[in-house]
Amino acid sequence: MANKTTTTIDERPIVIPGQYCRALSLNMGDYVILTLEQGTIRILPKNEALRCAQYIITHYTKNKYLATEFIQERRQEAENE
Repeated sequence: MANKTTTTIDERPIVIPGQYCRALSLNMGDYVILTLEQGTIRILPKNEALRCAQYIITHYTKNKYLATEFIQERRQEAENE
């Protein structure tokens, strides 16, 4: 994808070109995560960041259902009180 130039305005919002939004499946009001890495701003759609985090966690948990385990632990603790 070609480089695009944009500008900031008084309140510092940056307009992401439509071509980029379509490529990232971004819609009006979607959240993005900005990271600053060695003088470069990276834009990551929040849903993509969530997918990445889920992949990493799944790798370490061997497909366990952590939420289910957590709920079961809390119920057992409540029974033991």
